[in-house]
Amino acid sequence: MNYSTLKKSVALSLVALTGVATLAVAQDAPATTSSTKVFGGRGQYRTWSIGVNAGVLAPVIAIGGTNDFDKWDVNLGYGLNIRKQLGHSFALELAGVRGKVSGTNNSVLSPTSTVREFETELQYAVDLRGVVNLGSIDFLRRENSVGFFLTAGAGYLAYAPKVTYTNGNVVDWKGRALGPADDRHDSPKDYVKGFYIPVGAGVKFKVSERVNFNLGYTMNFVDADNFDGVYAKGTTKDKFSYGYAGLEFSLGSSAKPSLEWSNPLATMYDELKDPTLRQEVEALKNRVSNVEKSVEDLKKDTDGDGVADQFDKCPGTPAGTAVDGSGCPLPKFTAAADSSNVTGFEKIGFDFNSSVLKTESYPTLDKLSSVLRENGGKVTVNGYASSEGTAAYNLKLSKDRANSVKTYLVNSGVNASQVATKGLGEANPIASNDTEEGRIQNRRVETARN
Repeated sequence: MNYSTLKKSVALSLVALTGVATLAVAQDAPATTSSTKVFGGRGQYRTWSIGVNAGVLAPVIAIGGTNDFDKWDVNLGYGLNIRKQLGHSFALELAGVRGKVSGTNNSVLSPTSTVREFETELQYAVDLRGVVNLGSIDFLRRENSVGFFLTAGAGYLAYAPKVTYTNGNVVDWKGRALGPADDRHDSPKDYVKGFYIPVGAGVKFKVSERVNFNLGYTMNFVDADNFDGVYAKGTTKDKFSYGYAGLEFSLGSSAKPSLEWSNPLATMYDELKDPTLRQEVEALKNRVSNVEKSVEDLKKDTDGDGVADQFDKCPGTPAGTAVDGSGCPLPKFTAAADSSNVTGFEKIGFDFNSSVLKTESYPTLDKLSSVLRENGGKVTVNGYASSEGTAAYNLKLSKDRANSVKTYLVNSGVNASQVATKGLGEANPIASNDTEEGRIQNRRVETARN
């Protein structure tokens, strides 16, 4: 990843983390005023409502289709609905209706029909439907007082037809059949139950913050051919319609607006005008600028030695100089490394609680490096520690001391496979740990040939 990509990633990550944190807090905290936020969640709105309605039930629908009766009657229907608004434009609604549906056959228009009229008692028709609120889609207006809606769903109904034939016989599906010439009794029958599909549309008017006046029309497609008590030839299914008017009442705190009448764009506009939000945006910009500056500082390397100035302990190193991880020049081989009194296997001492090599160890290490590079072979570097601190910590410290020696040898040209390291901690002391002089001697590294 190059620097430009790194800088953008860091900045975008900061923005994303800040935004997620803000959104999480907003979703969890319920709103107590009418000042809504774009990502504030449904808790800041009124989302439940209940409605009552009444209207006309008929055995025909607006889109036409075949019917078993050529004339239909106007009958009263009434219903109840409970709605949960899930978003600005969509809700789930549980709706129910009761009433009576009836119709007749004109003997002139239907001379072959043996049925004169029917009357179906609709005990109940209950369905769960989705409601698409088209009013909230009109984003051009800050507040809407008129909105259209579409509905569709699935439901369950119970009904009992009563059919009167041209000869005067009456068949009541809920009870018994009676004929004018006899007194025979058929077996009792209960309400017929089945499924249906409601599809509808309507318009609502905002009377107040709490009350809507609704006008609607629903076509109900019954999954049966006996809703009117007559089985027609073929596979046609019966249907009926319900045109209604009603009132809907919004439930919940009066301090909250209704979600179905809220305009998301207006809410966003108001939120962007909020001076508090502007201050947060400015603060976020400053934080991003600080991150960018920090990334710039991390990249800066004045002397070009590959170590950033922020971590360079030896600034101003001449170009081409080999340096260690802290930006300081690697030690050169000294004449002492070739002297006859240095073998390369002398003990190497360390300061208290330190794994940093002392400069006095360089001649020994340079000699050992020369031996390994010229003659080959392998060595094991054993690290030790005095008894201060815990045994676990001293074991780690002894490993770090051994690794410091190996790093020096590898940087000087020794193959890493020639050097093995081992940390022995407080084991094998060469002097007493009860005195400072003894502890100094025990803080060491010893190198042995394999």
